[in-house]
Amino acid sequence: MTNSTQNSSQTNQSWGGRFSEPTDEFVKIFGASVFFDKILAPYDIQGSKAHAIMLQEVGLLTKVEKDQIIEGLDQILAEIKSNTFEWSVTLEDVHMNIESRLTQLIGNAGKKLHTGRSRNDQVATDIRLYLRAQLDDLLTEINRLQTALLDLAEQEVSTILPGFTHLQAAQPVSFGHHMMAYFEMLTRDAERLVDCRKRMNSMPLGSAALAGTTYPINRKRTAELLGFERICLNSLDGVSDRDFAIEFLSASSMIMMHLSRFSEELILWSSAQFNFIELPDSFCTGSSIMPQKKNPDVPELVRGKTGRVYGNLTSMLTIMKSQPLAYNKDNQEDKEPLFDTVDTLKACLRVFADMVPTIQANRDIMYNSCKKGYTTATDLADYLVNKGLAFRDAHEVVGKSVSYGIEHQKDLSELTLEELKVFDERIDNDVFDILSLEGSLCARDHLGATSPSQVKSAIKEARKNLS
Repeated sequence: MTNSTQNSSQTNQSWGGRFSEPTDEFVKIFGASVFFDKILAPYDIQGSKAHAIMLQEVGLLTKVEKDQIIEGLDQILAEIKSNTFEWSVTLEDVHMNIESRLTQLIGNAGKKLHTGRSRNDQVATDIRLYLRAQLDDLLTEINRLQTALLDLAEQEVSTILPGFTHLQAAQPVSFGHHMMAYFEMLTRDAERLVDCRKRMNSMPLGSAALAGTTYPINRKRTAELLGFERICLNSLDGVSDRDFAIEFLSASSMIMMHLSRFSEELILWSSAQFNFIELPDSFCTGSSIMPQKKNPDVPELVRGKTGRVYGNLTSMLTIMKSQPLAYNKDNQEDKEPLFDTVDTLKACLRVFADMVPTIQANRDIMYNSCKKGYTTATDLADYLVNKGLAFRDAHEVVGKSVSYGIEHQKDLSELTLEELKVFDERIDNDVFDILSLEGSLCARDHLGATSPSQVKSAIKEARKNLS
């Protein structure tokens, strides 16, 4: 064995020829990505198969070589799925591990697979294939959660609870209407993911290291085989672009923000101070010291994991912010925040989709809570406006009547006609139709409002659009 061959075998078979001494052992571990990027193996194999078919079609591989490559890749995928595949840190990443094993299995044909491509465009393609598949799974989970929200909203259309501003009781709303607010948030979230998928579905393969390749490749054919809608039109951008990943992390942060808001309400509502809802034992835990405790761990964890996803977005933006064109080793750091976000988001959506159908509304407590907050005060003001009083004057009149109610510990609906007339002579018996919680709810009967009839219509329309 010559010195150059010996040195090459001590470094890395994919690039060892240039080096005269082996890589430091710690640097091997420090620089390796195979610990986490092996998750890309099925997508790397998918991309390699398409690349091999294209190479054979343009005459750079024989049919025998192409068939050997595909057969070998199928065997490698089976080994990976059965956990018998041996991953090597020396080979750095998922791509070289697979290529090395392929060469072991089929010989020289395995070395020809890398013709016309680089690990730079290879990994950029793998990540897009991975994320495209994950997006489809995430959209399924969002759909499942939205369906659960529709079911709960339909069940609680006529359940009345106080709507809040500044966490102060403001106006009565339908609990079903409240659940539909989260349905709307998730609809926007799903639209963002669908939009993100469109921009992500562009193929970088063929960009090679950064400048394209001298081989007569057919990028359109490869894109067709891999289901990409477009081809990255600039090789420099193709290998270095991670906008699609940042966009996904941004959309994921929005989803987590919405789930966190929902979590916060579930945590408040399930507390003894509110007691608006009951979460089942299967989604809660107890205390090691306080036997009376029932902790809403699931929404608390989701609320906490929101910061984790925000951090991943910040990490990715920071990774990319100072990189000159084209590919840099920094880009190796793009995968862990991406993989972690996919796993975290998928788990949070799944647990919410499982938990929402089990939420039990304490309807009487919600109803009585509305009476404590003078939530029909705005209805009284609107009533006076309809009687000819200017709104600002009506506002003052109602403010005085509320102060009177607080002083005498009476809700507005509990005041007598004589008591109400003290504040304005226009008030008559018909005022009690709108001072009841039911009357207040039903009075808001227009598109997007909280009356039971409007909520039912919203649910019906939502089911049609979701299917």
